[in-house]
Amino acid sequence: MLESIPLFPEQASSLAPEVDNLYFFVLAITGFFALLVAVLVVIFAIKYRDRTGNRVGAPITGSIPLELGWSIIPFFVSMAIFVWATVVFFHIVRPPDQTLEIYSTGKRWMWRFQHIDGQSEINELHVPLGRPVKVTFTSEDVLHSLYVPAFRVKADAIPGRYSSIWFTPTKTGQYHLFCAEYCGTKHSGMIGSVYVMDPDEYQAWLSGGGGLSMTARGEQLFQQLGCVSCHLNDGSGRGPSLAGKFGTQETLANGETVNVDDTYLRESILTPQLRLVAGYQPLMPTFQGLVNEEGVMSLIEYIKSLPAAPATGAATQTQAQGR
Repeated sequence: MLESIPLFPEQASSLAPEVDNLYFFVLAITGFFALLVAVLVVIFAIKYRDRTGNRVGAPITGSIPLELGWSIIPFFVSMAIFVWATVVFFHIVRPPDQTLEIYSTGKRWMWRFQHIDGQSEINELHVPLGRPVKVTFTSEDVLHSLYVPAFRVKADAIPGRYSSIWFTPTKTGQYHLFCAEYCGTKHSGMIGSVYVMDPDEYQAWLSGGGGLSMTARGEQLFQQLGCVSCHLNDGSGRGPSLAGKFGTQETLANGETVNVDDTYLRESILTPQLRLVAGYQPLMPTFQGLVNEEGVMSLIEYIKSLPAAPATGAATQTQAQGR
């Protein structure tokens, strides 16, 4: 019976060996020093015991080499752990440039996953083998935490902001997915599975879903909500142009600059007056309550797809003169 219970989760991602090696190193170091202290305590207790009860301990003057040793050795051990952990941390939080983008929303008590090509899943996530996958997610209600033990990745889903995890699956199969933050009475039931498939099988699964892609749904919302009437591609509208904006920097009315990323776009949709773009009036209404999290994610994906607007007017003349 006990042989069938693994001591540690299976390593099923490229990050798993890095995390495990660091963990085992820390475990070995702490175990070594704990055993060393315990053994020395027993040895000294036996060696220097007083069977008569009348002996008086000799005065202790200290030892500089001993004090330097137990200060310098732990310092270098701690620095080694710090440097190693820093390298692993940056690998965990910095996904590669080319990843498979998937969006997710956590709410009591389920995980909803949305593929960019249109497939949506509840408490299940299908991903291809050997391809880096980035999951961007948030929460609709309380604090949750997306955790896949076999991939050694976990991050909190916080209402009002985006979090993300990434991983590269290295083994096909089915792996457990959990909410690792207590979120209410049915927290223990907020579980699911990640299915790692061969690339060809994944493409076949993906093509069988149907439905609009996130970009197409985002474009529909962009039209229905009237965004298109203000955010003109040439920048002549009442709101700034969104063409080619994602991944750039925007100057705000207060003089600060901000990176145009998922979090900034979400804030601009739900709380547009919070960080106003320089040169524009605070005319945009909030869409809080008018569009759900999946809708916001679709709008963001549509904005990401907008190419930079071609140069017009004076800029075009300048380019022509340069030729």
